[in-house]
Amino acid sequence: MMTWRIGTVISTGRSWAGALELEVTLDRPLPGRAAEGTADGAAGPLTVRALAYTDLVGQPATGDALLLNVSALARGLGTGGYALVVGPAAAGTDLPADPPVGPGHLVKARYTPLQSMVLGVDEQESPHHAVLADADSLDGMPVVVADLHSALPAVVAGLRHAAAAAGRDPGDLKIAYVMTDGGALPAAFSRTIAALRDAEWLTTCVTVGQAYGGDLEAVTVHTGLLAARHVAGCDVAVVAQGPGNLGTGTRWGYSGVAAGEAVNAAATLTGRPVASLRVSGADPRDRHLGISHHSLTAYGRVALTPADVPVPVPATDVENLPAWGPDLTRRIHEQATTLAAPAARHTLVDVPADTTLLETLRTSPAGLRTMGRGLDADPASFVAAAVAGIHAHQLATG
Repeated sequence: MMTWRIGTVISTGRSWAGALELEVTLDRPLPGRAAEGTADGAAGPLTVRALAYTDLVGQPATGDALLLNVSALARGLGTGGYALVVGPAAAGTDLPADPPVGPGHLVKARYTPLQSMVLGVDEQESPHHAVLADADSLDGMPVVVADLHSALPAVVAGLRHAAAAAGRDPGDLKIAYVMTDGGALPAAFSRTIAALRDAEWLTTCVTVGQAYGGDLEAVTVHTGLLAARHVAGCDVAVVAQGPGNLGTGTRWGYSGVAAGEAVNAAATLTGRPVASLRVSGADPRDRHLGISHHSLTAYGRVALTPADVPVPVPATDVENLPAWGPDLTRRIHEQATTLAAPAARHTLVDVPADTTLLETLRTSPAGLRTMGRGLDADPASFVAAAVAGIHAHQLATG
């Protein structure tokens, strides 16, 4: 939670491109701090420095009432000792009560008006700090990496499908989702996460980088993966950005390129990286037909360590589905070979996909939708993600 105040501007100070310093009087003191000029600590006004990002909130003037985020200031943390201006404060604004004092000084969405403080699983105040202080290995845990959030439920469905096919209870699988910050920052924005958690298809969600709101918060993908293994005790982790990826129609201007870095992180920590391919048989853009150029870039050029690359081998009845066909299967395999030795460093793994896998995908508690298309409109998208889950299960139990 955030700590809020309303401040009245009493003077303006230095300014530079996009920013303006202010001196403001708060409507009430910061938690645990007496008002100025009150020896007994009685409530009263408190004057603090504030910072307005003028491109976001305009140009405040003397006398303006402003809504302020004072969370880090109240804790005596950085941000230059500023309260941060969120916007104008309407008359009669009823602010939430101050959150209870507690541990945690990991700041997410740092230095923005809506920055918030959380308890990081890896920080000194965490009860798990001792576990993670010297943790350096995932002990061979499979880590499925995907560039789109929409792959998450399909990967998890593939994991559960493989468990059931092996005669195991899918509910016994402990699966972590490590959410990176390439898309939405709040985990709460994702109905997919909520649905998977409610159905107990996910054991935990770890938000890393600037993403926040998971069951566990971590500073980096590395500590997020280590927490998934050593704190949550998971068998498999899935790493992908939140919903709302950013693309520009260029090779490098795409937030999912970070999937290659996640492969590097998993391998560095002695995990077993599994590169889930972004595939489509229905995308009208040639650069995304078959294996998306984003997967080819992330895994072919950004990932510097070897990974397993599961490639779907559709049964005849699956290949004959609309938006699939032999031409798509051939294209996928031809593109995939560019990622494999000797031309590249990865290992291709052919994974059969039949209609029973489609039936499992249909049971997903989270909606299957990617780029506006569902399972029936673009089955290859979800099957390609699901076979990555199947292969990860084989690694986890083999």
